[in-house]
Amino acid sequence: VQLQASGGGLVHNGGSLRLSCAASGFTLEYYAMSWFRQAPGKERERVACINSGDSNTYYSDPVKGRFTISRDDAENTTVYLRLNSLKVEDTAVYYCAADLGSAPTGWGMCRIATDGDFAVWGQGTLVTVSS
Repeated sequence: VQLQASGGGLVHNGGSLRLSCAASGFTLEYYAMSWFRQAPGKERERVACINSGDSNTYYSDPVKGRFTISRDDAENTTVYLRLNSLKVEDTAVYYCAADLGSAPTGWGMCRIATDGDFAVWGQGTLVTVSS
């Protein structure tokens, strides 16, 4: 059971990338999926989340309107993060994580959670934005 993040790279300011998070050993059908990032010297922050089922999405303020999270509902094995209008401050290692949710907030729904609430973490992919 693992998640494999890919698609990172070096882009210029204003450029775009699409990150992928592929599941192996399980399917993502019942999981809320999140993307996090950690910049050098900073704490990890969640930037996007997508529910299972209704696929409602949520974004942090710094990326709202520029990033888009989506999921492949046909095969339930991959989640994507489209990064547009990239800025130097978006430089970070990006991680995906799977969360089953909880009864109070709804199974498969995005929620405020600690690292331990996430069932599976991907290994990270580096995004570097140059000026």
